[in-house]
Amino acid sequence: MSRTGPTRRTVLTATALGLTSLAGCDQEEAPPPPPDPLLPVLTEALALAAAYDRAVVAQPGLAGRLTPLAEDHRAHAAELARIIDTPAPSAAGPVPSAGAADLIADLRALEQAAQRNAVTACRTAPADRAALVGSIAACRATHAEALR
Repeated sequence: MSRTGPTRRTVLTATALGLTSLAGCDQEEAPPPPPDPLLPVLTEALALAAAYDRAVVAQPGLAGRLTPLAEDHRAHAAELARIIDTPAPSAAGPVPSAGAADLIADLRALEQAAQRNAVTACRTAPADRAALVGSIAACRATHAEALR
């Protein structure tokens, strides 16, 4: 007895291979995880450090007063990047052309806004991160006062 059509084994094998191929098509790729909620605090720390750096370039006489504040923000950014497990993004911008008093006032306003943002982030941060974000908020408030 000779068969002219496919054997049962051939049909089952082909079906199994077809289902395996289709299974890969049915699987949707998992969406990327949402950004870490502390990423804005990290980005803001870098922006603050860069703002201080630009102010020092514009008004070199302010370096002694402003450089330690910029270093605080860089330290915050480094620790946040470590916790988030991400490389720190860069922050740059144009060098301001304002006078020293205006630069100080602008930096103080930036610190005050950043402090409010850090307080908001602290309120929603998990317990293992809240202490760091709270410390950052306190440091930013201290900077705002130091810039009076």
